[in-house]
Amino acid sequence: MRLLGHGDVLHIHWTSPILQNAPSRAVAQKRLRRFSRALRGLEKRRASLIWTVHNRLPHEISYRDEEVELYRLLANQADRVHVMSPSTAEVLADTCTIAPEKTRTIPHPSYAGVYDTGMTRAQARAAFNLGEKKRSVLFVGQIRPYKGVSSLVRAVEIASRTRRDLVLLLAGKAKEGSEEGIDDLVPSHVTAHTHFDFVPDDEIARWYLAADITVLPYRAVLNSGSIHLAATFRVPVIIPDEPHLREQFDRQPWVAFFDPADPEESIARLLADEATFADLAPADFDDFLRDISPWRVSLQYLSLLADLTSQHRH
Repeated sequence: MRLLGHGDVLHIHWTSPILQNAPSRAVAQKRLRRFSRALRGLEKRRASLIWTVHNRLPHEISYRDEEVELYRLLANQADRVHVMSPSTAEVLADTCTIAPEKTRTIPHPSYAGVYDTGMTRAQARAAFNLGEKKRSVLFVGQIRPYKGVSSLVRAVEIASRTRRDLVLLLAGKAKEGSEEGIDDLVPSHVTAHTHFDFVPDDEIARWYLAADITVLPYRAVLNSGSIHLAATFRVPVIIPDEPHLREQFDRQPWVAFFDPADPEESIARLLADEATFADLAPADFDDFLRDISPWRVSLQYLSLLADLTSQHRH
């Protein structure tokens, strides 16, 4: 940070590495004081600060009070606060105050062009031995406690009692320290294809192209790139019925909401109901994907940088 000066921009994304991997609270507090001094030095040298708010707070948190103080410091010191969910300030109201005049809303982009492999849906489904009448339910991502994967597995198990065509596609590496029992996560009577490890980039398309529905059984979420990844592959998605997610995605025909207070039964009902996404067409994703194309989102970010650096020239 000491190398940054007039006209430079520091962009802070995820805050966890700053404090949450500290070996003790005392060390976390020392880091916070040092980071605060660094931001003040940045301000004196007339460099700019952008903070992108990804989460309410880190999902695995050891030093909550210090993290809240860090959020407040960033909200106060940032020249611009970049949010992807329009409801971010409201969701974070009990943690910090984000000034409206600093806030810039730029959506999470789609993943268009990122995972293109040329594979067809038929080839992807054949790789999992999925016949035309099978209904595949997908979760891909790091398996961490807050993501509620066990609730999804249980929901598929419940829904399979009345709907025999369900197949679970589950891929992702368990977070370090929580691997125990991962191999027993899926009961033997649930039809499933599992891969408990990181999915290489060139394999992502195969999992999504083979899917009929993506389920994100999260227990806590502000923004999720997985929603945009599913949309990129035109796979409908089931997400928690949180007020900020409802506001952001309620008009999208490819999104359904489960009850976070009863995730297993709620997701199971949606999976068992043949009407869920029955009338959906690939074109139903067009408007959403057009608005969040990587090119369009990049231009919005470029505009933010131009606006910020032009102010600091004067």
